Amino acid sequence: MKFWNWPIFVFAVVGLLGFGARTAIGRIYSSSEAVQLLDALSESGLYLGSASATASATILALMLTLIGMVRRADTEFDTSIYRSVLRISRIATASLMISLLLLLALVFPVGEFENLPTSWYRWMYDGLFTATVATIGMLAATVVMLYQTVHEVIAKLTPGDAA
Repeated sequence: MKFWNWPIFVFAVVGLLGFGARTAIGRIYSSSEAVQLLDALSESGLYLGSASATASATILALMLTLIGMVRRADTEFDTSIYRSVLRISRIATASLMISLLLLLALVFPVGEFENLPTSWYRWMYDGLFTATVATIGMLAATVVMLYQTVHEVIAKLTPGDAA
């Protein structure tokens, strides 16, 4: 369970920052206001989604490289390294999938929809905002998990030098 402490903490901090930002934005009173917020979110969300998808796919590829390096190393590694790689791969895959769903949702021409209930735009904005915060939180947690795993590998390869 020690492995999950920092990633969960980082994810929670990002979630709280996202909640604080959403609270600071305040209530959405009309569909035109929600459409403006959706347009603003979609501009930055497309960049975030594509960067997140790229980062997650790269992390998955690097995990394969790390497995190969660990198997070829002269040092005996216990199963904790392999479990760490599996955990990182799971979180990176989930982050990749959320990023792809976020990208898909952000390409809808939201302002062009007619005859939709006003509440739909609020739900759409809240859902996309939540997906954006979750994507950032999962990437932040993945970075922390990567650091922990790299630190563990370095500690095994050079026991006297790792700190």
